[in-house]
Amino acid sequence: MHSGEIYSCTDEDLMNKQLKCLEKLYDFNATRPSEGEKRQALLKEMFAEIGDDCYIEPPFHANWGGKHVHFGSNVYANFNLTMVDDTHIYVGDYTMFGPNVTVATGGHPVLPELREPVTQFNLPVHIGRNVWIGAGAVILPGVKIGDNTVIGAGSVVTKDIPANVVAVGNPCRVLREINEHDKEYYYKDRKINIKMDTV
Repeated sequence: MHSGEIYSCTDEDLMNKQLKCLEKLYDFNATRPSEGEKRQALLKEMFAEIGDDCYIEPPFHANWGGKHVHFGSNVYANFNLTMVDDTHIYVGDYTMFGPNVTVATGGHPVLPELREPVTQFNLPVHIGRNVWIGAGAVILPGVKIGDNTVIGAGSVVTKDIPANVVAVGNPCRVLREINEHDKEYYYKDRKINIKMDTV
């Protein structure tokens, strides 16, 4: 699963291990809004690593229930985050996911004859520190996204995106660098009206 090579994802042993992970994921998604402590305890059992003060708004979806997901601290995920975590997904501190974001590590061969026996391959995804991924974005296998970058809503990220940029589109491309204008305006012509040291 973690080699990047093609393998059978219907292997019985793999499926039994995966089922145990999905049972915990089901429990997480069945929690009530008032059960914050229970959610945090479950996430620590489910994830490969999860730092302090992370929040995931259920429902959360993951092929392996988060078993191969590594979150830093202060990561926020809105509704319907999907992590196709057949291999490892790394997410840095202070990163935010909008609703309906998909991060996929798994892919299937283009050759039809290889797809029929249900084979796949997996490539890890690396998302940097303080990244904002807009609603409905899709991040494909093997992609790396640099620190502080913004991925626009609805983008399909097929290739690496550097740090400190705004990137949008399908396929996702760098629109511009984060610049001096962003230090004065938080959205279009709306001026920042708070002091940074008070946030």
